Amino acid sequence: MLLKLMRTSLRGIIDSPQTVYTSVACLASTMSQDLVARISELESEVERLKSELRRRDATDEDSVDMNGSKPSVTVDTEGERDGKSAKKGKKRVQERPFDFCVHPRRHVALRLAYLGWGYQGYAVQENTDNTVEARLFEALLKTKLIQDRQSSNYHRCGRTDKGVSAFSQVISIDLRSNQFGGDLGVIAPSEDEACEKKRKPNAEEMPYVKMLNRVLPQDIRVLDWAPVETGFSARFDCQSRTYRYYFPRGSLDVSLMAEAVKRYEGTYDFRNLCKMDVGNGVLQFQRTILSASVFPLQPSAAVPADPYDLCVFEVKGLAFLYHQVRCMMAVLLLIGQKLEAPDIIDQLLDVEKNPRKPQYSMALDYPLVLHDCHFEGLSWRREAEEVRYTLNTLHQQWTQTVIKTQVLRGMIQGLEASGEAPIPLQCWLMEGSRQRNYRPLLERPRCESLESRIDHFVKRGRLEREEGENGEEALRRGKKPKHSNSPPTPTGP
Repeated sequence: MLLKLMRTSLRGIIDSPQTVYTSVACLASTMSQDLVARISELESEVERLKSELRRRDATDEDSVDMNGSKPSVTVDTEGERDGKSAKKGKKRVQERPFDFCVHPRRHVALRLAYLGWGYQGYAVQENTDNTVEARLFEALLKTKLIQDRQSSNYHRCGRTDKGVSAFSQVISIDLRSNQFGGDLGVIAPSEDEACEKKRKPNAEEMPYVKMLNRVLPQDIRVLDWAPVETGFSARFDCQSRTYRYYFPRGSLDVSLMAEAVKRYEGTYDFRNLCKMDVGNGVLQFQRTILSASVFPLQPSAAVPADPYDLCVFEVKGLAFLYHQVRCMMAVLLLIGQKLEAPDIIDQLLDVEKNPRKPQYSMALDYPLVLHDCHFEGLSWRREAEEVRYTLNTLHQQWTQTVIKTQVLRGMIQGLEASGEAPIPLQCWLMEGSRQRNYRPLLERPRCESLESRIDHFVKRGRLEREEGENGEEALRRGKKPKHSNSPPTPTGP
């Protein structure tokens, strides 16, 4: 119809120019009617689509699962659904729950290294999640290596305190495995038919080190792993633990410290060289130190001793008390400054003459490292690729730190070369403020006695007295929970 009208209009233009205006007006009127009709059709279609969307949304709400969550969207045409961005038209497959029953488990030991300066300790705590152990379990759960902590048969070798690092922390745990055979530590899944159908033949064991290191923070690394017997415990099967405390020589008498440190060796009651953790049931303070030494990190007889040389206090023992190593180091620093004589160690270890600890500050936390946890008969498995990856990470951190150290050293040397009298490098490794007038340890006020602290926690319900097998009085942990204002659970030496 429009074509016929246009032909007629054109003929009118040719035959009679006077008819042009009449023809154009007629054409415009006809096109306006068609456009209005088309717009009406589109509006109707939009209303129909809106109704369809409302119907589908209502259907989705009715299909909420028993846990109260809606099913995941399978097609995303808008690019924004459920608050998450996605590419337009990208299909999403609903994630199925991971079935742990079809996988065997394997009891293994993992060896960890971490820089503890930015963490509130190793062990999980109630008042913070900024711990090494919290990050470790996040990685274990994310990689589906464990179902939960409660069923993982987990033990740790040591509990380092806030700011303390480790080169060789060891844990034992049951991890998901690929092995169905009789390999060491393998625990086969249940024998029901559903699981039997999903079994796969033996394959190479899962790359535990690589899997965990890819999701752990850069300052926490898994070094290697070892298969162990199902009854192995990283806590109870550890033969010895070795700690190192690094310190600059400064003006300390390192030779005197090296002589005095040997007095720690042996089995003694260390209640005067730790923080007594009576509230958590620690009532026995006898510990065995296998070896203790102080030595320069890079000894050289040809070069005179440099105050900026680093030295090490190394102590090896069967087990340690809360803050024990830091208290031992604090006393050594006092001896190195010649504020105390070496025999102060003997007097502090004599709990009959000195049953109450003198009040003194501990050594700072950040120079302390859990250097080694020794086990007999473990065959550690290391992945070469992960060793290179970890070394590159450590090289990067070392480069940044050593450059900052040299910048500071250059500033110090510049000031010393200006002609001013040099100031000796003092000891800056003790907690608290420096005392202007030193007071000998045995002349200071004393902490509460062990008996007094026991009575205190019995009254609070944290400890309970009971009659032992031989009629003697015994103590056990009480059922009353800790008060919210009580100190946090101790996390290391």
